[in-house]
Amino acid sequence: MKNIAITTIFSMAILLSSCGSKENSAATPPPAPTLKVETLKKKDITSYNEYSTTLEGKQNVEIWPKVSGFVQYIYVEEGQKIKKGQLLFKLETQTLSQDANAAKASVNVAQVEVDKLVPLVEKGIISNVQLETAKAQLMQAKSNYQSVNSNINYANITSPVNGYIGEIPYQIGALVSSAMTQPLTTVSDVSEVRAYFSMSEREALNFKSSIPTNEDHLLDLSKAPEVKLEMINGKEYAESGKIAMVNNIINSTTGSVTARADFKNPNNILSSGSTGKIRIPKSYKDVYEIPQSATVDLQGKKLIYVLKDDNTVTTMPLDIVENTQTGYLVQNGIPDGTTIVVEGVLKIKDGMAINPSK
Repeated sequence: MKNIAITTIFSMAILLSSCGSKENSAATPPPAPTLKVETLKKKDITSYNEYSTTLEGKQNVEIWPKVSGFVQYIYVEEGQKIKKGQLLFKLETQTLSQDANAAKASVNVAQVEVDKLVPLVEKGIISNVQLETAKAQLMQAKSNYQSVNSNINYANITSPVNGYIGEIPYQIGALVSSAMTQPLTTVSDVSEVRAYFSMSEREALNFKSSIPTNEDHLLDLSKAPEVKLEMINGKEYAESGKIAMVNNIINSTTGSVTARADFKNPNNILSSGSTGKIRIPKSYKDVYEIPQSATVDLQGKKLIYVLKDDNTVTTMPLDIVENTQTGYLVQNGIPDGTTIVVEGVLKIKDGMAINPSK
């Protein structure tokens, strides 16, 4: 009995000790999390709007034959730099030469007929109507001869512009004509390239509103900011470009507006058909840059956690003026010197205490 009593007392002591331990544990709150904070300062920031673009040469001229014939000579190579007026192709002209000889003979016959009738008309032997008819036939014969000669000249195909030769799909001996589906080649002038891109209706309206107008109330694109080109390899092209055109017609299907930026290409780095990104700068004065890691979403709004004097946090909605690649720009609604939480914002709640760390 004595042993049972001692055992009972010992068990009750352990139970009371356990209850006390639980009460003490429940009464001790978890430590405040240590989170990084940052004091906001206004500054001048330049952000960039990016648009996918396709490049085209200043001129891309397809070379088509005006007459039918076999390719007799090719005087250029693919990729070769050429000048305006340079001979590119020569078509076989034997058949055309035969036609020219026949047309020339018809001219001679018609001329003989006119020469024969002139004295007869002067002597009154025949009427003037016959002579006029013969003269009309002579004019027609000469016209036919000139037309055949022109076709012979068309067999020598020259370049209408300076540029570079593209693909040459037809080789010597191929029969070509103006009715074929593919040109003889394309001459591309890439001394200047044109970067075409599309922006949304809202973006186009914002862009236009930022550009001054001239006396005719048209956009003065000479005062538009210079733009940058990010090439397909991710590197920035050395030359800055200028906005040359913003279409006033909105595509009803896509709701977008076509625009164009022009870039000088003195070193022939850019090629017609290449792709990249146009980067249009936009400058802001006296704005806060809020990192994306400092924001949370609530019912479509972006919120930040502001640190109070007692190290508790409270939420504040953002009045965003521009999105950047790393966060948001805010101009109004935040008092100077505000300190915000910039990490771990998904783990805290309004009114919660934290251990701020800078």
